[in-house]
Amino acid sequence: MRPIFVLLAGIASLMISMGIGRFAYTPLLPFMQNDVHFSHSTAGYLASFNYIGYLLGALMPGFFSWNKGAAKRLKIYLVINIITTIWMGVTTNVAIWLILRLVSGFSSGIVFVLSSSIVLESLKAAKRPHWSGIFYGGVGLGILLCGLVIPVFNRTLGWKGSWICLGIISALLSIVSFLWTKDNELNKQLVRPEKPASNHKGQKEPIFKWLLFSYGCEGIGYIITGTFIVAIVQGIPQLKDYASLSWAFVGLAAIPSCLIWTLMAKKHGHINTLYVAYIVQIIGVILPVFTQSAIGVFLGAFLFGGTFMGITTLIVSKGQSLSFPNTNKSIGYLTAAFGIGQIIGPVVAGILTSHSNNYNGALIFASAILLLGFIFLFIGHLNQKIVVS
Repeated sequence: MRPIFVLLAGIASLMISMGIGRFAYTPLLPFMQNDVHFSHSTAGYLASFNYIGYLLGALMPGFFSWNKGAAKRLKIYLVINIITTIWMGVTTNVAIWLILRLVSGFSSGIVFVLSSSIVLESLKAAKRPHWSGIFYGGVGLGILLCGLVIPVFNRTLGWKGSWICLGIISALLSIVSFLWTKDNELNKQLVRPEKPASNHKGQKEPIFKWLLFSYGCEGIGYIITGTFIVAIVQGIPQLKDYASLSWAFVGLAAIPSCLIWTLMAKKHGHINTLYVAYIVQIIGVILPVFTQSAIGVFLGAFLFGGTFMGITTLIVSKGQSLSFPNTNKSIGYLTAAFGIGQIIGPVVAGILTSHSNNYNGALIFASAILLLGFIFLFIGHLNQKIVVS
């Protein structure tokens, strides 16, 4: 199959499972809270259940040998993801919501891993590896779509109708995934077995544990803004009517971000590029604390959107480059650290917000944790230089 079709299928899968299935909760949260009147703590738990599911789903392929039928499994979990999206608009029972967000996260994690494997293997075989940045732009494209259509759906159909309409859009997008996602000689393995590297520990190994700590901090810090940004803007009186637009800015910046940060890393190195990405993200996260002007808030959303996928791409790429006998294991550790951080972040933010009745404390906490992640990265980089010298 031509690589362009595989790429489009992968983009559609990420739009469904990540942009909509995983992140539509963010722009819909304030509308759900206004109608159902659940607490900020409950909002945090709903987000965390989704991220628990995502962590389990992303790690699942590592526990089982899914060497055959990856495309079939991807389609099954896409259907599950779409059903949970529609079901969110059918009930107002918080207990059922918790289960739905857990299952949605689980299916999102599996689809992300399977689609990444199929697309990246196909692009590599077709000598188009640089298209991977376009592929991961599917997450941002889905976020942008939600930011644009949810205000329209909500005005006419309410938040319940918004969930259902997003599910229908996902079903339509899935046609592309179903048509052009196939197992073949180029992509039939989920994870290719790797030849063990030398038992000699590489010079880059000392940085790994600090990369792990840094990525865990990124998971905690980024997901607070990633969960509550629309609710934050909703709480600013002069911007209330444009709250969902902030999510569109996130998606708009996220679409080209992976490609841009990857190109920067090729020129300046992964660690130096990560320093810049962390600083930009910290500025984006903390801006709404210091300014509630439209320019400040939407600039913060844009800076955040332009970094969160880029940091993930850079850190995972760096993890792959380390001299481990089993690089899949190192990526598994990174995924676990990031996933645990995503679970912790919304819970802490929900508790802080419930006590203060505003999001400033949560955003300051997120910024502090991201700064800690920057420091861990610096310590690891410094240790690496000492070992090399």
